Amino acid sequence: MTGQVTDVLVVGGGPAATWAALKAAEAGARVVLADKGYCGTSGATAAGGTGVWYVPPEPAAREAAMASREGLGGYLADRRWMARVLDETYHRMNELAAAGRYPFPTGPDGQPLRGGLQGPEYMRRMRIRIRRAGVRVLDHSPVTELLTDADGAVAGAAGYRRQAREPYRVRAGAVVLATGGCAFLSGALGTNTNTGDGALFAAEAGAELSGMEFSNAYGIAPEGTSVTKTAFYTFATFYQEDGSVLEGAASQGGRSAIARELLTGAKVYATLDRAGEQERAAMRLAQPNFFLTFDRLGIDPFTERFSVTLLAEGTVRGTGGIRITADDCSTGVPGLYAAGDAATREEICGGFTGGGSHNAAWAISSGSWAGAGAAGYARALGSDRAAHRTVTGAGGAGLRPTGAAGGAGGHRDAVALVQAQVLPYDKNYLRHGRVLADSLRVLDGAWAALRTSLHGEGADLVKARQAAAMTAHARWMYTAALARTESRGMARRLDHPGQDPKLHHRITVGGLDRPWSRAEVAA
Repeated sequence: MTGQVTDVLVVGGGPAATWAALKAAEAGARVVLADKGYCGTSGATAAGGTGVWYVPPEPAAREAAMASREGLGGYLADRRWMARVLDETYHRMNELAAAGRYPFPTGPDGQPLRGGLQGPEYMRRMRIRIRRAGVRVLDHSPVTELLTDADGAVAGAAGYRRQAREPYRVRAGAVVLATGGCAFLSGALGTNTNTGDGALFAAEAGAELSGMEFSNAYGIAPEGTSVTKTAFYTFATFYQEDGSVLEGAASQGGRSAIARELLTGAKVYATLDRAGEQERAAMRLAQPNFFLTFDRLGIDPFTERFSVTLLAEGTVRGTGGIRITADDCSTGVPGLYAAGDAATREEICGGFTGGGSHNAAWAISSGSWAGAGAAGYARALGSDRAAHRTVTGAGGAGLRPTGAAGGAGGHRDAVALVQAQVLPYDKNYLRHGRVLADSLRVLDGAWAALRTSLHGEGADLVKARQAAAMTAHARWMYTAALARTESRGMARRLDHPGQDPKLHHRITVGGLDRPWSRAEVAA
């Protein structure tokens, strides 16, 4: 087993992870970044483009930006955090232009346009920046568990290096979890690494989660593809199989109409016929990968119909994740920090967000704060203590079965079971308390079974832990969804269609063998 010692270990490889690694290194820390894939190419951002919640420091513009989604998010966001993120994102995007030399386009007035990023170029430059800052990057090195010391503080992590085919261990003064959200291997673009690992690791170390009911995000994609660029469908007209317009599908809640139609076994078609020439050109420039499939098939999506589907994006586009307890994105567990989609985004989004914009700004900001916070914690701890304290693995399900270890390949059945409970529209999207409770009972049984016997070696250990993380994620989602007996933000309940003033609070969840929930009361 290979081993090393560092001040800060960052787990992940997307925007939040690279900003965390960069700011930790700039604070004087030795930094190791461990990515499940190849840092710079893995994850949802690297696979496409993204808008960014970038607003110049003008009072009227900032006020409008903060007010724009408060209602959609069920008034659960925090204005102080919104202002912090707007400030941090503004400075970091300008830094990306200057120090990162990102080629932002200019508008007709000659001013730079910094409200969006091309994912591949953005992440290519972030990889270059962290390498130049001295960060050691471990590619293709998924983490499988956190390490903790005798006092319960997080003290590093263990994992498996795919290419070297060997386990590894990193002792660290502090750890930043920036592993992304969980999309349950639904096939949505760039989410194959987003299996909820960080949430499982955090819970095993004693952290809590928040906003997990806001996890039923589904993106529109051309049937048979993975490209969920839902914003473009604001320019679409949707049709039933007989050619008639699908009523309600083009409205703000239109995905419900699409889901109901797809549940009948019928196809739904779309044409982006509401986009003018100027919008068409801008769309091709902003998201060229969206059009690759159409171009290869000889389809003009602006004039011809194409069939669409909905792909689950869970907490990648939802707002739930690890609960943060301070401005530096610490989690309440000593030595553990969370950033990006692995952390709750309720602070700035409440109960509603989308594919980019706020999420992208949160990744930049929370990553920067978590990296600096972790560096400060490690510095106060001291390198000598970090290197020599006794550590133990915190991992459980899929790693240390409580009974006889099962045979190889058990992770496949575990993944199939959880997907059967979270991917169908009539279970996770069009939610009803009775259906949620039934699914949760199935998932509880699945957890008990995998906790007893699921195990793997080498690369199969990584898959077993992913299966455990997805199962845990689904149970927290449905536990929170059952606790929110109303419709607020994206957490909609068919049996509770109205908003209940008594539930104007966040919901915290936790626990592994016995998930629990409680109302989060503001301090």
